[in-house]
Order: sequence, then C-alpha cells, then structure tokens
Amino acid sequence: MSKEDLQERAINAIRFLSADGVQQAKSGHPGLPMGTAAIAYTLWTRHLRFNPANPSWANRDRFVLSGGHGSMLLYSLLYLTGFDLPLDELKRFRQWGSRTPGHPEVGLTPGIETTTGPLGQGFANGVGFAIAEAHLAAEFNRPGHDVIDHYTYAIVTDGDLMEGVASEAASLAGHLRLGKLIYLYDDNRITIDGSTDLAFTEDRGARFAAYGWQVLHVADGNDVEAIDQAIQAAKADPRPSIIICRTHIGFGLPTRQDTAKAHGEAPGDEELNNAKINLGWPVEPRFYVPDDVLAFYRQAQTRGAQLEEEWNKQVATYRSAHVELASEMERRLSGALPEGWEKALIEFPADEKGLASRSSSGKTINALAAVLPELMGGSADLAPSNNTWIQDSPAFQADSPAGRNMHFGVREFGMGAILNGMALHGGLIPYAATFLVFSDYVRPAIRISALSEIPSIWIFTHDSIGLGEDGPTHQPVEHLASLRAIPNLVVLRPSDANEVTESWKLAIERRHGPTLMALSRQNLPTLDRSVYNSASGLRCGAYVLADLGKNSPEIVLMASGSEVALIIEAGKQLAAQGTSVRLVSFPSWELFAQQGQEYQDRVLPPQIKARLAVEAGVPQGWDRWVGPDGKIIGVETFGASAPFKVVYEKYGFSVDNVLQQARELLGTPAKA
Repeated sequence: MSKEDLQERAINAIRFLSADGVQQAKSGHPGLPMGTAAIAYTLWTRHLRFNPANPSWANRDRFVLSGGHGSMLLYSLLYLTGFDLPLDELKRFRQWGSRTPGHPEVGLTPGIETTTGPLGQGFANGVGFAIAEAHLAAEFNRPGHDVIDHYTYAIVTDGDLMEGVASEAASLAGHLRLGKLIYLYDDNRITIDGSTDLAFTEDRGARFAAYGWQVLHVADGNDVEAIDQAIQAAKADPRPSIIICRTHIGFGLPTRQDTAKAHGEAPGDEELNNAKINLGWPVEPRFYVPDDVLAFYRQAQTRGAQLEEEWNKQVATYRSAHVELASEMERRLSGALPEGWEKALIEFPADEKGLASRSSSGKTINALAAVLPELMGGSADLAPSNNTWIQDSPAFQADSPAGRNMHFGVREFGMGAILNGMALHGGLIPYAATFLVFSDYVRPAIRISALSEIPSIWIFTHDSIGLGEDGPTHQPVEHLASLRAIPNLVVLRPSDANEVTESWKLAIERRHGPTLMALSRQNLPTLDRSVYNSASGLRCGAYVLADLGKNSPEIVLMASGSEVALIIEAGKQLAAQGTSVRLVSFPSWELFAQQGQEYQDRVLPPQIKARLAVEAGVPQGWDRWVGPDGKIIGVETFGASAPFKVVYEKYGFSVDNVLQQARELLGTPAKA
C-alpha cells in the first residue's frame, strides 16, 4: 500500500470519526472537521510537538481550535494520536458526563489547551500563549540553551475573523512581532446564514498584512504538501503568520458540501453514507479506523516521549550551566510560589486621609513584583489611572520581551482573552486592568476564565459614582451585580488599603478560578486595626469590623468598598446616642456564601432583623443578606457628572441618610 494511500485514508479517518460522532449525537458541526481534516493531519503529524502521555509538558507546542464548534475534529485527533480519550468517549459526543462536550473545555478533556466556541476568543488566547512563550524565553534562555522554545498554532474560521476580539488581538500580535504564532485559516466562505459574501467581503489577506503579519496562501486546503510548505515558511519568518487555506465545508458530503447546511447539523444517515462511498470509506461500522491508520497516528506516543526526553536532557545540561536560573524556571513552570512570598505584602498604617484603593493596589503590585518575578500584566491604555505599572521593569515589546508591563492598547476584550491565554500557558501570574464600567467590554473573557477555572486576575478601578465628573458614561452602577452573577468568579471590593493587601494575597493563592478587584478612584481612610478587626477577615467574604455600644447589637450596618467608612461614621453616631451597632465589612458575596452557616450566623445573627446595606451600585442581590426586614441604600439609576462628594450626597450616600434609614428600621425618632 502506498504512502499516499495511507495518507489519504488517515485524513479520511479524521473526517469520518468526526462526522460519525455528530451523526450519533444527532447534533453538532460536521462541516469544519470534514473541510479541515487535511490541514489538521499535516499540522499534527509533521509539525506539532506534543506528548500524549503528558499533555502538560511545559515545552509542547500549543494548538487552539478557535472554531470550537468543530470540536469533533479535535476529539478525533486526540483519540487517534493516543491521548487519554478512548473511542467510547467519541461515541458519547455531547452526552451527559462525557469528556467530549459540544465545545472544547480545558481541564475536562486531556490535550485541550483552552475553552473555545465563543468565536474570536480562541484566536486571542493564542496570542496570550505566544506572549507567555516569548517572555519566558527571554527570561530563561541563554546562548546554546533554548529551553523555552515552542510554537502556538490555531485553526481559525471566518466567524473568528469577523469578531472584533480577533482584530484587537491580531493588531497587538503584529505590533509585538510574535513570530512563534502560526494560524491556519479555514477559508470555506460559508457561515450559518449562507455565503460570506452576505457580510464579509473584505480582503482578509490585506487586512492581516496591514497588521504586520506574514500572509500565506494555500489554494487547495486538501493539498498536504502545499500546507506543509506554508507552515515551514511561517516558521522561518519573524512575524506572526496566517495561512489562508481555501477549503470546502463538509468536504465529501454529496449535497451539502459548500453549503450552510454542512455547518451546524447532523448530515443524516443517507448523506453520510454517500459521502463515505464517494471517498472510498466503508459505510459500516461507524467510528471505523483501519489498524494501519491507527498505528500510524499512534507513532505520536513514541515520538512525543522522545521529544520530552530530549528536552529533559537539554534542561539537565542547562541546569549544570545555570543552576539558579534552572531552579527558578522549574519552580515557575510548576506553579509553585516562592517560600515566604507573602512577607513582602505591605501592612498599611492607620491614616484618616488614606489612599485610593487603586493606589494601594499599585503599591502592593510593586511589593509583590519584587518577590514574584512571574507577576506580569498591564492595562488597556490606563496604566497611570489603574496604577498597574511595575516600576523596575520595562514594557513587554518586540525588542524587550523580558519586560513585565503590558501595553494592551485600547482593546479591552482582546486584553481579557489574551490574559486568559497567558494564564493558561503557565509560568506567569498575569493581571489586566481597566475601569469597572468597561468590564462590559471584557465580560465574555471574564466568563470564560470563570467557566474554565483560569486564575486570571482582573483589576477594575473607578468602581462607582465616586469617580465624579466623568459622569454616567463612566460611572458603573449595575456592574458589580452583573459580575457577581458569574459562577466561580470571586469579586472583591476592598474598603481600605489593608483589605487591598488581603485581596492580592487571595488572588495570588487562588489557582482554580479568577479573582476580580473593584477599586476606588477616591481616597479611602486606612482603618486603625487596633480598633477594628483584622483585614484578614476579607478572606471570609464578610466580617465584623466592630460592635459599638454597651449592649448586644440592635442593628447591623454592612457595606463594601468606599461605603464602609460611611457606615463607620454613622455607627459611631448611633452608638453615641445609645443604639448598639454591629459594623460589617462585606467585600465579597461569593466568599461569604462559601462559609458555613455557623460563621454566617456569627457575622449576621439571625435574631437581628434590622439590617442596612450600603453600596454605591444597584441594590440587586443585597436582599439575600439584609433579609425581608432590612433596607438597602443603593443607586437606582445612572450616575451624574459632578464632583464626587456632591454626587454621593445627592444619591443618598451621606451619614445623615444612613442615620435616617437606620432609625426607620429601628422604629426610633431622629435625635437632636
């Protein structure tokens, strides 16, 4: 049997494993796998460096299926090349409890690098992978020792390229000259609505050339040799590369090839059987893989083990020449934190004037950066406002890849998806920042970080109407409530500099999900912790700051962030007038909800019905904590442009209003 015949059957094995999975599920997307099978074959058998026995091998190439709807392509490749994904899992595609969900999910299926499906995000994740590789290579490689040296590949689709996040990420990637980034574009010219001519007629090649990418063309997406040569050319160029491969969606389907029908529905038994006949493939059994084809693909197991062993020997030689560097590299790639790192955290002294929490965050970042070289991040063109700059490091640029400060540009969504890729790569603790109101632009990436348990750190400053004069376009009111609705996202709104310190400590330690900090523009008093309980209570989500008065508390005043200082002053006045008050700092609903009922009842005793929550945002959700008899001082509309103290006063965030609402809860008259 000829080599060419084996190759053709190996490609068809990808096509029909994928199509059989979709047909068995009676759900899914057969078009992409059938159209890109030759592209995937070429990449996975001739270029991609990986070890199926160790999917987390640090120096593996990364592969992203950005068009995650074509997930059966990836599952077929993982099975064929010998990852821990049995054929039975392909037969359970899209079924409850399977490891082959409708779209790839990192952490669920071995060999999946990132969760894809929301189009464009995988494209941007890949840029994050490439940034991480370039940065770590600059930090650790030495002449004769390229211990960090791998590529990021992706298959991207028409839909990916239409999404704005891909444009944002591509623009930055071109600027940064990320030459280890190689994307293969499935140019099948079909979308769900029909031909791309309906809405997507730009010159895609010219667009990417303008971004600073190398643009290559393959006239026939089934031409293995042409694809191979294009990938070789991409590797030889210092720019990121996009290879535009003219493909046929649903290749082989007799009536659906090159039609929208091939995109997102099972082909049906007759259509699928006729496709197999057309391409010389047995109609039965389903999920058929010839023994010699499987043996060919399974060579990846031996090849992968050899690649990793060669790298281990390379690292051993490197370790002999650069003992400390090798030790540091291994620590970082393992995800371990340096011993005693937390000692660098700042303990801020009591200060009535205080600091904006964005400012104390900036000081904390720089304290941590001195002991955590893996800490790296930046802002969407707001570094001076977000206070995210690491002072002793340059920016990460094409000519200074060891820099730890990212200039993401005004590209919030792109920033977020790139951040997720950096975090998934390993070896870094990355963060990204903008104003809280612009979390709307980042939200899809935040959601994926939570769904995928990615330890991304999100820094959002200017967290309320307290930013003042910029007005309602920049004043977040509904954003805290919206973000708190995302499962597995911990939202922190610290009330003073020491709660900021605790927020950062938690974010660094939290490795199974994202952490988000909402920080103030205006100064917040730094509380005297000899009077008020330790800021370490933040780790429980809510904690008792103090009980004021001679008797058991009659009312609970609770708040987050900048409004904590407000309830403290009101609480003092109530106590001076004879009412016993409990003050509760409430920086995180999610962390408090995770505590046992006993702790929750200690902080919010069930017998105290008079509860008042104060937060400069929509009150949605606070009813869970104040109960049916409590009250909430919140923002019921959009903000306004004025000095922040005026805005606070007009919206009821004043000591007088807190006192009035508290007295109404207690049923007591106002006191002179």
